[in-house]
Amino acid sequence: MKTKTRAVKKSSPTKTASKNAGPKKATARKAQEPTHKNLDIYGAKPLPWSRALKQLERSTSGTYWLATTSPDSRPHVAAVGALWIDGKIYFVTGSNTRKGRNLAANPKCVFSVSLTGIDLVLEGGAVRVTDRPTLLRLAKRYAAQGWPASVSGTAITAEYSAPSAGPAPWNLYVVRPSTVFGVSTAEPSGATRWRFESAR
Repeated sequence: MKTKTRAVKKSSPTKTASKNAGPKKATARKAQEPTHKNLDIYGAKPLPWSRALKQLERSTSGTYWLATTSPDSRPHVAAVGALWIDGKIYFVTGSNTRKGRNLAANPKCVFSVSLTGIDLVLEGGAVRVTDRPTLLRLAKRYAAQGWPASVSGTAITAEYSAPSAGPAPWNLYVVRPSTVFGVSTAEPSGATRWRFESAR
């Protein structure tokens, strides 16, 4: 009888753990959603993040403007051919360009882009991508959009690029936004700030 009693006691924590498995997963999902603050001063409701995300995922032609800061604190803004993939912004630039040198000294940066019905400003930090699988995946995505990119060592290369990108090869960077500001340019109107706690 003592053995049976012990068996019952051992099985009890297992049942408790399985009951708690559901809520833990639900909490993890909620942590991935951004918190928001309504910035509208005219009574409009907060914009849902899904509205901004839909346009980011749909757009392949929007021009992204990248703002960086030089070592002497001067701001620098340049257009870049960026891609939004899996909640991150990917872009390329040469090491010797002004923005490339700025990012080497200070990875903090800001993107702005005007999409259908909404203007966005995305803040974050740029990290250089050097792993081959990601480089190959992004080169393929660029090529699918008309820019014949390929991988050369730990960078991206092609027969041509924007003059502001500098000579090939180009470093690939990724930015996971930490804060995003959205202003509606079509009904329903509104202005909202979203913050992502898990941004890295």
